[in-house]
Amino acid sequence: MFGLGWPEVAIIAIVGILIFGPKKIPELGGALGKTLRGFKEEMDNPTPDDTDDERD
Repeated sequence: MFGLGWPEVAIIAIVGILIFGPKKIPELGGALGKTLRGFKEEMDNPTPDDTDDERD
């Protein structure tokens, strides 16, 4: 997992809980999931406006 071991992941989780609080973590996770899902959908299915067909 990105070269991180369990101790590093635990430290990151503890710091995240201290900064955001335990009630805010699920909201942040949901927002991150929606953002990543939308990004993946756009990468898989670009709209015609997104493609660069007019190259000089």
